[in-house]
Amino acid sequence: MLNSGIIPALLIGCVGTVVLSGQNTPSAVLLVLSKTDQTLSTVDPATLKVLGRVPSGPDPHEVVASADAKFAYISNYGSGAYNTLTAVDLVAQKALAPVDLGALRGPHGLAFVGGRVWFTAEANKVIGSYDPSAKKVDWVLGTGQNRTHMIYVFDDLKRMITSNVSSASMSIIEKSAGGGRGRGGPPPGMPDGRGRGPGSPPTGPPNGRGPMGSPQGEWDETVVAVGRGAEGFDVSPDGKEIWAANAQDGTISIVDIAAKKVTQTLSANVMGANRLKFTPDGTRVLVSTLSGPDLAIFDAKTRQDVKRLKIGRGAAGIQMQPDGARAYVACTPDDYVVVVDLKSLDVVGHIEAGKQPDGLAWAVRH
Repeated sequence: MLNSGIIPALLIGCVGTVVLSGQNTPSAVLLVLSKTDQTLSTVDPATLKVLGRVPSGPDPHEVVASADAKFAYISNYGSGAYNTLTAVDLVAQKALAPVDLGALRGPHGLAFVGGRVWFTAEANKVIGSYDPSAKKVDWVLGTGQNRTHMIYVFDDLKRMITSNVSSASMSIIEKSAGGGRGRGGPPPGMPDGRGRGPGSPPTGPPNGRGPMGSPQGEWDETVVAVGRGAEGFDVSPDGKEIWAANAQDGTISIVDIAAKKVTQTLSANVMGANRLKFTPDGTRVLVSTLSGPDLAIFDAKTRQDVKRLKIGRGAAGIQMQPDGARAYVACTPDDYVVVVDLKSLDVVGHIEAGKQPDGLAWAVRH
């Protein structure tokens, strides 16, 4: 549990709108997307109550918060039809001008690292970087893989991982040693991704820390074949392994990142797997599936099945509480998010934050 002494203060604005006081909200809040309602809800993890709700843009799938917890960015997927990220001011609880990705369509996976929003554009088989301070897409890199879906970016900005669903592969993308001849950037003639109109996130260095690391330069990609339908994946907290859940095979591929190869394939019985997450201490791995009622829990060291926890009719997004005490799992068909105690491995609560919840994220003030 978070500090029980943290009490959210709410200011009620116009009818039906809850506005958060930036100085009195909890230091960590859970962000929950509702696909049907097309909203982003801000949830107090201490009370499991919704503190605020704002429009998410069309077909919201994934969400990520800025490092200072002031802004959120939502991918508007549309199965490859849409080309926007919705920006949200988390302090004022209002949607800002959308980020226009131009020719890049089907944005899905998101990460916020180094002051930038990293995203996949599934229809174009690319990943990209959006710089909120400059309000533009400043870098694009092709993967050459079908349905590049989810993305993980290392803190040092020297390595990225993507899952490529229809190619049954993982891409390990690394900055070339001694590279730098290529400048990267958006394709010629593509809009720079600037938000339109007033209310866009302020310009200037993020968090007042000066310029952040640039993605410009040369990159090498290693494509690692895994199981069919690889989508949800995570990197172990020690940075040594990728665990990828293969939805069509029901298996989990374990990839040694240094060796860039699969070292083990688990017969995990996770057909329809959607997301996979390590606990913060790296001891357990949770896998959700939209094809059944169970949350699968594995021991990361022994690779053994620990428990199948009944949570609903199916599930998608998974997020771990920053202190490692709980996990939150979006049960999309059941219109709630379940709260799982990571010590007892039991369901200890439910959150109602709109119909068909999916993407989850944390906004943490430091």
